[in-house]
Amino acid sequence: MAATSATLGTAARDAASVKSRRLPRVTGRDLRALGARVIPPLVVLAAFLLFWEVACSRPTAGLPPPSRVLSEAWPIISDPFFDNGGTDKGLFWHILASLQRVALGFALAVVAGVMLGTLVGQSEWAMRGLDPVFQVLRTIPPLAWLPLSLAAFRDGQPSAIFVIFITSIWPIIINTAVGIRNIPQDYRNVAAVIRLNPLEFFWKIMLPSAAPYIFTGLRIGVGLSWLAIVAAEMLIGGVGIGFFIWDAWNSSHISEIIVALVYVGVIGFILDRLVAAAGSLVTRGTSAA
Repeated sequence: MAATSATLGTAARDAASVKSRRLPRVTGRDLRALGARVIPPLVVLAAFLLFWEVACSRPTAGLPPPSRVLSEAWPIISDPFFDNGGTDKGLFWHILASLQRVALGFALAVVAGVMLGTLVGQSEWAMRGLDPVFQVLRTIPPLAWLPLSLAAFRDGQPSAIFVIFITSIWPIIINTAVGIRNIPQDYRNVAAVIRLNPLEFFWKIMLPSAAPYIFTGLRIGVGLSWLAIVAAEMLIGGVGIGFFIWDAWNSSHISEIIVALVYVGVIGFILDRLVAAAGSLVTRGTSAA
């Protein structure tokens, strides 16, 4: 009986030891590091909200204070999934529609931007011929393309996607071209020695070497895409976060506009973090997140 108890005690200690080895240990240093990252933004946010509450509590204030924003916009905050048909939808559906447009337009910009950037970076003739054109076109504001795209497509949906595409493609082209030009000559020499064909050189040398530059362009591009779609949807109408903001303005629902702007900022931040995380994963940490 004593031997059995000793065996059970040993097994329990072994199991506890294995469990303690598997569970990560949280140290005071980890907690201090977490606090150093979390506390400063919370303090700044609290100070901003307090200042906003005090500054906008006067009867003559043009904007509502946070407390009034929360009470007036609580229906759309508490139920973002309602759908009454047409454009009378919750914020979730408006954001989803905007994200779908951004996903399609940005995906097209990634494919075209990487290919054109590779051409410009690899070919001296292409750089001389195309780079001045790109430098001129990239300075055109996104909304200036909207009337032209509406005239060409005669529909708001493809027009919005085109605006996203034409807005986000330029940083992708430029950063890809810079990355291709900065490929070390040693890599090119090795590719010549082992006789890589152009497709193999593209996949095995170009893309891995230029990946940090490419993902920098992608982060800039996805941010511009999100900015462009919000502005474009204010003009084309339909379901989308931009239309929601413009419709709230026409209805004098300032609190709903403020809530929508918070959503826009948070979604934009998440998109940037997702692209940064993908870049860090693909480039194994050489692309700064």
